[in-house]
Amino acid sequence: MSPSSTSSSPAASFSLARAGQWFLRSGIQEPSGGVARYHFISQRRNARISTEITGYAVSALLELEARTGEPAFLAAAEAAGILLCHAWDASCGAMPFEWAEDGVLPERHSYFFDNGIIARGLLRLWKRSGESRYFDAALRCAESMRRDFLNSHDIHPILELPSKRPVPRDARWSRTSDCYQLKSALAWLELAEQLPASGFEAEYERALSRALQTHASFFDREPDPSRLMDRLHAYCYFLEALLPRAQRPLPAQALNEGIQRAAALLRRLRAGFERSDVNAQLLRVRLWAAAAGAAPLDEAAAAEEASWAAAYQMNSGDPRLDGGFNFGQRAGSPTDFSNPVSTAFCLQALAMWQDHLNGVPPASWRSLI
Repeated sequence: MSPSSTSSSPAASFSLARAGQWFLRSGIQEPSGGVARYHFISQRRNARISTEITGYAVSALLELEARTGEPAFLAAAEAAGILLCHAWDASCGAMPFEWAEDGVLPERHSYFFDNGIIARGLLRLWKRSGESRYFDAALRCAESMRRDFLNSHDIHPILELPSKRPVPRDARWSRTSDCYQLKSALAWLELAEQLPASGFEAEYERALSRALQTHASFFDREPDPSRLMDRLHAYCYFLEALLPRAQRPLPAQALNEGIQRAAALLRRLRAGFERSDVNAQLLRVRLWAAAAGAAPLDEAAAAEEASWAAAYQMNSGDPRLDGGFNFGQRAGSPTDFSNPVSTAFCLQALAMWQDHLNGVPPASWRSLI
């Protein structure tokens, strides 16, 4: 892997087929159907099963099935979806952020962000399979997001289980109520299309209003410069979540300004620490925003981001690694993580870039992983 590669055409190096086989054969999806948060390369072991990452994997596997027609991807997506249905804790009406077959978890929390990612993956699976249990599970997550996490002025990011007491916030972006939470609010918007009287669309609109008021200062609230790349990853979630309202003046302006802000920061930070998924997130937003007429496409910058993302796809004789994407690099050295979210975002972004080069417009924003 060469993170410094600058080839303008990732098609020669990126392989959708190999990325798909990594999801099927690497062991990142365990026999239970759950997907590990990441794989420790040096230790040759998986991290714990994450319900959020399993939700992302559902969407990625369905993206692969849509692009290849291979039924194995749908079967894997259904195995992940069934696990998520079982992971719901009916005793307290919440989705725990991790799952274990023996029920033993080191901590018991539920995240607003995770619930939205899970709900969107399950909705996509319901639309593909027609199985009502996936819709029902998505609805339970969305209702919990509204019932348990909303307060009078913002969103509680994390709750303790089973009490559902809010976890104290700190400077880490994942422990704040900030603009990035808008991506998970997309679950409300998608459910509102099926349940117009649910009030979910209004919840998305309120989250959108808060995000538009606060996003410009998002990076100012990070006291540690070494964490800015991680915060950039979260900021790209906000940009992605603007896409359904890209025709409106304020979201379109935020997309334009946000893409420029994110691109400049990525280029300033990447020599020291770069996340592969940030390249993919920014590339996807560029392509969707341009297709919506909300922001012009900077072809040269997009080509750079495509080549930088493609450079993280791993080549290995070890099926636990081959075809997957490394999490990133620090000072030119690859990290120790083979990452399912990095792989999911990069495979979608690079497939979309290839579509763009072939004159094929992007699919609906609803396919956003």
